[in-house]
Parts: sequence; structure tokens; C-alpha cells
Amino acid sequence: MQSIRRSKSRPKAEINVVPYIDVMLVLLVIFIATAPVVMQGVIVDLPEAEAQAMNEDQRTPIIATVDKAGQYFVSIDSNNEKMDNLDDVSAYVSSELLKDPTRPVVVQGDAHVSYDAVIQLMNALKQGGVKSVGLVTEPLGD
Repeated sequence: MQSIRRSKSRPKAEINVVPYIDVMLVLLVIFIATAPVVMQGVIVDLPEAEAQAMNEDQRTPIIATVDKAGQYFVSIDSNNEKMDNLDDVSAYVSSELLKDPTRPVVVQGDAHVSYDAVIQLMNALKQGGVKSVGLVTEPLGD
């Protein structure tokens, strides 16, 4: 007697992942293409801890100020210059940073000035080559 041996072919439980990979690649391309459009704004390095006073051994910062009338000023050491527009602020700060690129830059805004004026000032500083901007938190005198 010869026994006939039949092999039962069991169904294999396999998932075809190729379509999922295709979908993921399409989503990745969409996110890469849209990320620069979504991320617009002024980049500011914010401290991760409580704000502290600047070191006394650090150079005197360049202070860019916008007052409640919307006029712009740049103070370097004891020299306070009134600027006619934001392009002048950008050019002036850029020329000072060429002399000393490690010099800190801070923005000082009056409490009554619009938020937009401070953002425009920060954007002009960014165009002038400032990589990091600090914010003065002391209230301005009236």
C-alpha cells in the first residue's frame, strides 16, 4: 500500500506594502513642498529659562528702538541716531556688525506702539544680517 500524500496548500497571510509606501512617498513630497510656504515669520531666539540681565563683560548692545510715534532710532554706545526708515536701520546696523559681528542686538519698543511696527523693525534687522535679536523688557519712560 502506497499512501498518497497530499500537501495542503495553506493560504499565506501576506500584506502587500508597496501601495502604502507609494502613499507615504506622495505625502512626504507634499509636506516638503508646502513646508516653506507655511513657515513664514520672523525667527527669534527665545531664552529657555527666566530672563537674565546681560553680562557686564559683554559689549554694549546695539539698541534698535521704535517709539510710540513710530519713529526708529539706533543707539550704539552713547551715540543715538534717528533713522528715517527701516532701510536706513538695516544698512546702519549691517555696517556696525561688519566692524564687530559678535556684538549683540536688542529691540526696544514702546508699550503704545503697534505690534506690527516691532515686527517690521525685527524683519529689517534680519535683512541687515542680524542672526539673533534680544528684546528689552524694561518699560520705556513716558
